[in-house]
Amino acid sequence: MALACALGAVAALGQAPWSLWPLSIAAFAGLYGLYIRAATWRRAAWLGLAGGAGYFALALSWIVEPFLIDIARHGWMAPFALLLSAVGFALFWALAQGVARALMPGSVGWTRGAALVWIASLTLCEALRGWLLTGFPWAQPGHALIDTAMLGWSAVGGALPLTALVLGAAVALWHVARGRRLMGAGALAGFAALYAVAPMLDRAPAPAADAPIIRIVQPNVPQEQKWDPAYMGFHYERQMDLTAAPGTPDLIVWPETALPVLLNRAEETLRDIAAAARGVPMVLGVQRADGARYYNSMILMDGAGRQTALYDKHHLVPFGEYMPLGDLAARFGLRGLAQQYGNGYSAGPGPQMMDLGALGRAVPLICYEGVFARDVAGAPGRADMLLLLTNDAWFGEVSGPYQHLAQARLRSAEQGLPMIRAANTGVSAMIDAAGQITAQIPLGEAGYIDAALPPPAPPTPYARTGDWPALLLLALMAIVPAALQRRKNRTLPTA
Repeated sequence: MALACALGAVAALGQAPWSLWPLSIAAFAGLYGLYIRAATWRRAAWLGLAGGAGYFALALSWIVEPFLIDIARHGWMAPFALLLSAVGFALFWALAQGVARALMPGSVGWTRGAALVWIASLTLCEALRGWLLTGFPWAQPGHALIDTAMLGWSAVGGALPLTALVLGAAVALWHVARGRRLMGAGALAGFAALYAVAPMLDRAPAPAADAPIIRIVQPNVPQEQKWDPAYMGFHYERQMDLTAAPGTPDLIVWPETALPVLLNRAEETLRDIAAAARGVPMVLGVQRADGARYYNSMILMDGAGRQTALYDKHHLVPFGEYMPLGDLAARFGLRGLAQQYGNGYSAGPGPQMMDLGALGRAVPLICYEGVFARDVAGAPGRADMLLLLTNDAWFGEVSGPYQHLAQARLRSAEQGLPMIRAANTGVSAMIDAAGQITAQIPLGEAGYIDAALPPPAPPTPYARTGDWPALLLLALMAIVPAALQRRKNRTLPTA
């Protein structure tokens, strides 16, 4: 159990900002070696729980950062948040390994079927982690490949095949380490071939000479100062100065909740911002009220300061932006957690499209929504770009912002669409249709960039089909070997 936990932590080093993906594959090889020695499904599940706990404790260590904003009030919660999240997400790995062993009774030790079922079960449970209770598909094993050429394969099958490839390479490495060099080397050669071919999948067209110029503003407001009246004016003026910097962009973008007042009271503020922008249209992150309900929103503003489009964030952070079942509890008199009484944010109607005029149509995303491929794919029609506003000040400065940026790159590569990404503290970036960063502002710096907007690529296979082909293939990888193993067990002679 201790070894599994330690190997899980090493496997997490494949995630950003470390991106040590070969080390991650080696650690998963060790976890697989422990799994195939588990004689019962219970033992396999406990090993999965230990490995997952070590993995998520390191990969999601940034989860303590929000509790350190006001450390005197909330700091005591930080270790409990990390422990509960690490063990909670590790339950999915426990389920995966327990089910994998239960599907393959009598196959203790290596068999081809056991390897396939382990890969498929763990990948499918990672898919389940991205859906259950609104989902949290952060730090999937396959995300270790985002900063490699293998990112190109996400355009074919999305994120799940990347996880299957990491686990498959781990199994192959274990074969080599155990002396089955021919079989293991053959599988690793297949992984290397996919790596070599991946750059050919880059279909991102280069920006034209007359491509639209987007100004992305990064104010770098520390979270503890963001709503402090002593600092709000200073940070607002900094955003205004960055907006008014020399140059003639076609669009100016501010990050999530950048407006210092509610949208309902912002008519004069919007006119002032439009004057600083010298008539250039702007996209702004705002908060707005509708009766007792509050929304985390994004608006498009024309050159005169008039709101021309509105988007309300619909995929909210459980326990961070709302309390699950809070409105239901209000029916029983517990109104303190209910969104309908103004506690937390309320969800918008769902994925939408925002018309940016001559620039094209964008899928608006706010912070957490950039983690979910389905929130991108759920927008009506084919967009020309993705538009993500975020406030990553909550995530600290070690790993969280870089992991969030990596997932933004994954969304672009999956869909073949460029992304405009404006982040309060960084990393703000322009990302092309292959998921490559073409311009950025480093983490923790105030500034702006004027970046050419890359054009979209043709729809990728993943944009056309979504996750269903990968899910079907993974299900077959689990079911067929399991059925053959059970048939074999029935035909074995008994003593």
